[in-house]
Amino acid sequence: MLKNIPPLLGPQLLAVLRAMGHGDEIAIVDANFPGSTLGPELIRLDGVSATEALDAILTLMPLDDFVDEAAFGMEVVGDPARREPVMEAFETIIRKHEPGMGFATLERFAFYDRAQEAAAIVQTGENRLYGNILLKKGIIRPKD
Repeated sequence: MLKNIPPLLGPQLLAVLRAMGHGDEIAIVDANFPGSTLGPELIRLDGVSATEALDAILTLMPLDDFVDEAAFGMEVVGDPARREPVMEAFETIIRKHEPGMGFATLERFAFYDRAQEAAAIVQTGENRLYGNILLKKGIIRPKD
């Protein structure tokens, strides 16, 4: 155990987060997502919701503030303007850790394409539909 690190962040996930550089992306996905076939390293967090995983990861990882959007969910198929409750929860968690940052959505296959290029896919036990989010890592600025 380590101080101030959420216990659900195990050694494999901590290593990925530490190795990621500015602009790298990580996907947190629901239980229905085809995580094992896309290619990036797959980290399983069965029994953990996507919102719990997001909250834990954002305690350590900054989001990229050099881009307009650094967090992306998957659009609802057939109704891209619709916002599922899990998406609202994602946005609340993002703003808790990164005030002023938002949450955008990507078309389903565009989301899959980005996830395929991610540093890792974190497959959760999330059972809410559209419980998927991509995060673009930012920088930690030096203290003056």
